Amino acid sequence: MSKRGQHVVPNGGKWSVRSAGSQRASRTYNTQQEAIDDARKKARNQGTELYIHGRDGRIRARDSYGRDPHPPKG
Repeated sequence: MSKRGQHVVPNGGKWSVRSAGSQRASRTYNTQQEAIDDARKKARNQGTELYIHGRDGRIRARDSYGRDPHPPKG
């Protein structure tokens, strides 16, 4: 089973946390910071990526909590 990343996405006037590939949000928050805090906890526990989207829906930041190769490729 592949691990999923956590996405913080805009949802109406609020912010939602979604697992990668999921259509439904796991939770919705009033502020982006609340959503980021929740998604970061989930990503750390699962050892996955955290993707933070801006109001336009594009990814503006990302963090990795998995086992990154050292040194990085590329």
